[in-house]
Amino acid sequence: MKKKLIISADVGVDDAMAIMLALAAPNVEILGIICSYGNTPIDNVLYNVMRVLEVCKRLDIQVFRGGSGPLLARKRHAGDYHGKDGLGDDPDPDAPGLELLQKKRGVPAMVKLINQNAGEVSLVALAPLTDLAVVIQLDPKLPKKLKALYIMGGNTDSRGNTTVCGEFNFVADPEAAFAVLSRYTCPTYIAPWEFTCSNSLPWSFCDQWLAQKTEKAAFMKKISALSMSKARSAEYQKEITEGKGFNSCDTYAMAAAIDDSFITESEEVAVTVELEGKHTRGMMVLDYMQLLKKQHKVHIMKKVDLEKFKKMLMNSLK
Repeated sequence: MKKKLIISADVGVDDAMAIMLALAAPNVEILGIICSYGNTPIDNVLYNVMRVLEVCKRLDIQVFRGGSGPLLARKRHAGDYHGKDGLGDDPDPDAPGLELLQKKRGVPAMVKLINQNAGEVSLVALAPLTDLAVVIQLDPKLPKKLKALYIMGGNTDSRGNTTVCGEFNFVADPEAAFAVLSRYTCPTYIAPWEFTCSNSLPWSFCDQWLAQKTEKAAFMKKISALSMSKARSAEYQKEITEGKGFNSCDTYAMAAAIDDSFITESEEVAVTVELEGKHTRGMMVLDYMQLLKKQHKVHIMKKVDLEKFKKMLMNSLK
């Protein structure tokens, strides 16, 4: 039986990599992609998803318009890294249009798809968690119908990439992140910011990966040129990845959803999100002392099988 996935994405470069990873996996069925604001405004995300699906020849997959902004926080984007359009500022005038979007909106679509496949769906969250928070207002019992939840977001060592102590997806909507980590009690796996930094892909592999003579590889090389250039800078290598290579954040959460054996080491701990601190708003808090008295604990990814990861990435561009 194929693994059924619903993907929530704010398609920038690493989201595109993650979606292509799932599309290439023979054991995966993507039930739908819910587009969210985040790396770039929602309209750009919608076009970006269509571009990814077109190059993979999978425009049959359902795509839905999700939320355009956070519950309470001010809106943020990551154009300095992903490009203002989210895909390296290299638009394709011939890309498929939004007429291919499903008419149903993202949140009710998510409710319907999960209810139709209760107990079989893994939700992969690669964007701010706004839509996931709204879903539980419509159907509070929905998280119990999920097989698992995989999140790229949060941090473990108060090391930020957007604010002093906050990771982008959680800082973009702290209230949503708080609600999701409080009310989703299905098995939950988190790929936090520091973990993705310490498991970066060597540049020698990236060069080999993008050198494949395929349409997908040419597409990925084009859309990732800006972010790859930023990531290769001496400052980024020193401060972010400790000189190890390229950090493709979202692909780690996706790889875990595709292959259970991808995660080789994790820790189980209760977590929450800080909502009030001047410097710590949006920071994920790990409750090692169990002072929160939370029954539900998440699996924080610590180590993964990088060789398996490289093979999955190579296959995604074939």
